[in-house]
Amino acid sequence: MSNISAADVAKLRRMTGAGMMDCKKALEEAQGDFEKAQELIRKRGQAIANKRADREASEGVVLAKTTADGTRGMMIALNCETDFVAKNADFIALSHKILDTALSSDPADLEALKETVTDGKKVSEMVLEHSGITGEKFELSFFSKIEAAAVQAYIHQGNMLATLVGFNKAGIDPQVYKDVAMQVAAMNPVAIDKDDVPEKILAQELDIAREQAKREGKPEEMLEKIAQGKLNKFFKESTLLNQEFIKDNKLTIRQYLQSQAKDLTVTGFVRFTLNT
Repeated sequence: MSNISAADVAKLRRMTGAGMMDCKKALEEAQGDFEKAQELIRKRGQAIANKRADREASEGVVLAKTTADGTRGMMIALNCETDFVAKNADFIALSHKILDTALSSDPADLEALKETVTDGKKVSEMVLEHSGITGEKFELSFFSKIEAAAVQAYIHQGNMLATLVGFNKAGIDPQVYKDVAMQVAAMNPVAIDKDDVPEKILAQELDIAREQAKREGKPEEMLEKIAQGKLNKFFKESTLLNQEFIKDNKLTIRQYLQSQAKDLTVTGFVRFTLNT
């Protein structure tokens, strides 16, 4: 067996982020071969992932960030099993590294992000290695991005909820962008405007309204009119531009935006939360 020095152990720890004892054990098994030792640590992470495949990784973080020019935003969710690990500095640092990798490489989707290489490793391999370090199942469960003239990212306190919002105009007061990103976080709209609501949701809302009116004993000939009225209320409550602005309920979000700049509007948004 090769003589494993403290310097070798420290070097492997810097390379992998694994604990000192894990690094020492891997180097001993690999007889001092750093490449084999890294592979052993990766395999340990894979073994843990396989063993815990049926475990629920419902804790974690959701992070969002924009490029320096503010025209592209990315969001990721990295899951783990316990709140203790989710709040650990190394776990949060890993999450930020994955997000920064996404921003620099601009992957097409979640699977492409997992295959992206940074510091000589695929993102999926990094996740496995850190799973091996903690002994918990890790899962990179979500990725999304937005491109627009201006993109605002918002992370709610606790890192369990984040939003991205795209706007059609740059150069507006940054607080305006942030206000709308916080609105999306707080009010969870289903679409930007009435015309953007998916047909399936429209049909579902109308059915719910008709059934409710029937249960209340409303005349058959009035059901459709009542349902349309309830649908208009749904649009006001659930579409972003028609929602009341949470900081001033005398304005809708559309009115708030247009009070800041003519024709200013939202081009897209993403909201993701780990809260159930």
